[in-house]
Amino acid sequence: MALTASTMLTLDTSAPDFQLPDVVSGETISLSTFEGKKALLVMFICRHCPFVKHVQAELAKIGKDYIPKNVGILAISSNNIETHPDDSPDKLKEMALELGFNFPYCFDATQEVAKSYTAACTPDFFLFDADFKLVYRGQLDDSRPSNNQPVTGSDLRAALDAVLAEKSVGEEQKPSIGCNIKWKSGNEPSYFG
Repeated sequence: MALTASTMLTLDTSAPDFQLPDVVSGETISLSTFEGKKALLVMFICRHCPFVKHVQAELAKIGKDYIPKNVGILAISSNNIETHPDDSPDKLKEMALELGFNFPYCFDATQEVAKSYTAACTPDFFLFDADFKLVYRGQLDDSRPSNNQPVTGSDLRAALDAVLAEKSVGEEQKPSIGCNIKWKSGNEPSYFG
């Protein structure tokens, strides 16, 4: 497990478009799916990662708390399923159903969507405003699997609340930390140098 931090994509970046299958419904999800939402949260997660397992109940809770407030939420898994079969679409579907996710959970087979967002780790969070401009990229909260801090979602929730209140999120944002995305051999993105 390589400990990896977010790339901290430049704020105000436009959300890259995508076309990905939802592992639960089979529907194709794209940026236009979220037109008219007050905000869009894109989360890069997976099933096997201990950092995701540590926060997955809070991710489900965020869905239940913020989708009724007209926030679009999308989870994406981009891991190489040849090396990590636990992250295959059928296993992701099991995870979504077990946790009661009320948002689409998509599989990025080519890993191109992860690259377009400069996703680096699981979990990695990208929050966009109503115009699909990046306002937050960073951690869920200060909790990690080994530090005994409670999982509250405080950093991400504060960013969501600011967007909903039409306030600035603030530029002091801590990167998310987690397992590196499991890239296919030869497919590692250039933003890792």
